[in-house]
Amino acid sequence: MYTASDLRKGLKIEIDGEPYIITNFEFSKPGKGQSLYRCRLKNMVTGNAFDKTYRSNEKFKKAPLDERKMQFLYQQGDEYHFMDTKSFEQYMITREHLEDVTPFMVDNMEVDVLLFHGNPIGVTLPNFVNLTVTKSDPWVKGDTSGTDTKPVTVETGYELQVPPFVVEGEKIQIDTRTGAYMTRVKE
Repeated sequence: MYTASDLRKGLKIEIDGEPYIITNFEFSKPGKGQSLYRCRLKNMVTGNAFDKTYRSNEKFKKAPLDERKMQFLYQQGDEYHFMDTKSFEQYMITREHLEDVTPFMVDNMEVDVLLFHGNPIGVTLPNFVNLTVTKSDPWVKGDTSGTDTKPVTVETGYELQVPPFVVEGEKIQIDTRTGAYMTRVKE
């Protein structure tokens, strides 16, 4: 059990049988009375968010979450299929629960899948992924009208800005937290 003084950004708690994550947190101590804890809570299943204020004497249950290593198998429409690497059990997650990770997922990639009561509710990717550039326009030497970057498309369809020396067919490393180019990958 957590008390209100344990609340902080990133903490996962259970409220009315649903898992919530605290996305924003403020503490205030008025001159008189109890301390107040203002939280922005996001439902980890539905994605709905709301603000709530708690007093220092309130208690919360820890959300029964389990994180397992799984392998991304394939995508079929809006469904993404994963396999537990230990039990070989397969799970399906819809696109709406994956949010911003789909542009970086390739077949057979190992990811961490978050489970709530045995049901998958989210995926955490490695911090960096290596993807092949599938479309890259040539960069014109002397084109100094803007910054020294050009747009490319990688094998998953994700578009990003890279330095002009990156060419089609090369593997590049992308930071999955920001979506930014990191470096070329030597094979």
